[in-house]
Amino acid sequence: MWLEDCGLAGKGKRMDNNRFSVDVIIPVFQPDRHFARLLMMLEKQTYPVNRIIVINTEKKYWNASGYEGLDNLTVHHVTREQFDHGASRNLGAGFSRADIIIFMTDDAVPQDVYLVERLTAALNQRGPKGERVAMAYARQMPARDCRTIERYTRSFNYPGKSVIKTKEDLPELGIKTYFASNVCCGYWRDIFEKQGGFVNRTIFNEDMIYAAGVIRADYAIAYAAEARVIHSHNLSPLQQFRRNFDLAVSQADHPEVFLNLPSEGEGIRLVKQTAEWLLRQGKFWLLPSLIVSSGCKYAGYCLGKRYHSLPGFLVLMCTANRTYWEKRKGRDRS
Repeated sequence: MWLEDCGLAGKGKRMDNNRFSVDVIIPVFQPDRHFARLLMMLEKQTYPVNRIIVINTEKKYWNASGYEGLDNLTVHHVTREQFDHGASRNLGAGFSRADIIIFMTDDAVPQDVYLVERLTAALNQRGPKGERVAMAYARQMPARDCRTIERYTRSFNYPGKSVIKTKEDLPELGIKTYFASNVCCGYWRDIFEKQGGFVNRTIFNEDMIYAAGVIRADYAIAYAAEARVIHSHNLSPLQQFRRNFDLAVSQADHPEVFLNLPSEGEGIRLVKQTAEWLLRQGKFWLLPSLIVSSGCKYAGYCLGKRYHSLPGFLVLMCTANRTYWEKRKGRDRS
């Protein structure tokens, strides 16, 4: 069976003449205290959430008794083999009838009560030539335990100034034009359906692949710096290697999006600026860590871009998502 449905099955609707209905869709795997905090903060939002639609991987990891009293919570269970970054989010979107759908990850916690309000406001903006904003992504703030280098990386990728990006920005911004993150990102559901949603089979990067499509269709993308979630990771060099390997695999599988917009230059710029920042802060002892982590990221990226040339056992050693490759091998056989 594809899924098991638990909870409410109500339909979203326009709340009044001036307010659009909003559903939040969250893929979940082994939810922890961050997820509980996320649900609590969604309840407190100044802009009300109509429904919270959870796509949970593996029913055995879901403790229904831990979320009693949330009348707007709907849970759909899938197996680990059925999960996919694109398809599982499409599944959640299929259960929504709201005007706006906000995708979040289960470890992204709204920093304040204004997240939904500010994402909604960002979606109601227009580009410089009147382009309709199709998606608006939030600023990711470092958690308390975030390490120094990762803290700077957050500020590099998610600065304090909001922007609206359109096709006109490609010559200047390059690959950054398509940058968006489903850690927390709002979408107009009508545009989402018109564009065909996310690519159904992808190891990673479903948000940027979709973003490229809306840019090509003459929509705009908004970065809402005032809409903030707490989200950061302290990844080991090996974890960074594997994450960048999967990132590069997604780019290699979609040359129509990434072929003429290489991201290596952006990565080099990040390393240089991080090194300069560390020196200005007098934290020169962190430079070796930066060099090691950056080298692992680059090695993973280079191998991922060339994964077609690698033996299968090596791909499985490099990836952070072995289940994806096992499913892919099964499809190739059929």
